[in-house]
Amino acid sequence: MYNPPHFQEERTEVLHQLIREHSLAAVITMGPEGLIANHIPLILDPQPGPLGTLRGHVSRMNPQWRDSQPHVFALAIFQGPSAYITPSWYPSREETGKVVPTYNYVVVHAYGPFRTYEDPELLLRNVRALTELHEAALAERWSVEDAPADFIQGQLKGIVGIEIPIARLEGKWKVSQNRVPKDRQGVIDGLREAGDVKSLAMADQVASQNRS
Repeated sequence: MYNPPHFQEERTEVLHQLIREHSLAAVITMGPEGLIANHIPLILDPQPGPLGTLRGHVSRMNPQWRDSQPHVFALAIFQGPSAYITPSWYPSREETGKVVPTYNYVVVHAYGPFRTYEDPELLLRNVRALTELHEAALAERWSVEDAPADFIQGQLKGIVGIEIPIARLEGKWKVSQNRVPKDRQGVIDGLREAGDVKSLAMADQVASQNRS
């Protein structure tokens, strides 16, 4: 990933937090006929440290689990907030006119070996952990135990577990750090005026840089 120094985020705890908050990953592996990509919810196990392990599952019918080449690292991409940035938000445009549109975004790339497993106990443990993660914010929560045990066992037979022990993490926080303070404030004001969820999330990211 092209990642200039002023956009790099290297704090493991920050990268881990984004993975937890935006857990649907684009998982890319190399197969015999080229790249394979699927969108897979993953859960982060912080062990082994310092980078941890990503775990999830795919349908047994999905060829990625059997066709991926084990000697080539997998790449899991986690996408955080993103927003289009118009030059009309930059006060400096009135001074020089030398401004262009851009796109702000936050992203984490995790690299590591792509491994699979079929142990039903491990599969059940991971399915339970994924469910608890995503049900936690709901007022009425569903749990794996709410379904008949034989039904769950049947469902487990249709999936294959995947895990990626993280060998390398890259974070890119492209949130207007390359603009002067008054332009960053203009971006914050413009995004907050837009008012949609994505714009407000990006406004918070730019504001956090303004305070740093």
